[in-house]
Amino acid sequence: MESFVVRVWLPDRPGALGQVASRIGALRGDVVGIDILERGGGRAVDDLVVHLPTSGLVDQLVAEITQVDGVAVEDVRRVASDRPDSGLVALEVAAVVAEAPIARRLERLCHELAGLVDADWVVAIDTTTGVVSASSHDGTAPDSSWLVAFLDGCRHLDAEQAAGAPGDLAWGWLGAPDATGERELVVVSGRHGRPFHTRERQQLAMLCRLTAALVDVAACACA
Repeated sequence: MESFVVRVWLPDRPGALGQVASRIGALRGDVVGIDILERGGGRAVDDLVVHLPTSGLVDQLVAEITQVDGVAVEDVRRVASDRPDSGLVALEVAAVVAEAPIARRLERLCHELAGLVDADWVVAIDTTTGVVSASSHDGTAPDSSWLVAFLDGCRHLDAEQAAGAPGDLAWGWLGAPDATGERELVVVSGRHGRPFHTRERQQLAMLCRLTAALVDVAACACA
């Protein structure tokens, strides 16, 4: 069996998910996990973990699913057959960060976040100096000066306003500014071609909040 995560947009109505599951079953596929990423405006975005007899059925799978009225497939990606529930993965990230030596916790957060939200890059940046304290990326992260300007513009956005920011970026502040009221350390992640959804943003924000309690933010920002 081959395992895939299928990200689908579907009408938030009774029976819609059942119709999608039925289409998957028609190809001898099995839905073994469901993660609700976002709901609102009469729509839902779900990650479905699907086992298929062979990877050659992926195109047929997408075609079958999109036959359901109002349903669209955002992307399909292969995952390990023993992939745990995303909630457990987030807890594992928290454990890995907490168990790391203090000096390496920020580095571990960036590395583990990249895997958790399937990001192309994750950086921890001082918004005052533009210094990147830790990172995990494939070389495609924006210039630090651009990130600082972007974060400065987003500083006072509430949750609803932040949702209108570029969808391929997600970020979280590591605690309040230091004693000078100036330094802030922010973890920013990005990926190309796929937007972040509410649940992913919430996971990132909560892990940043946890890490802030485990590291000396002021010391990291000065590094």
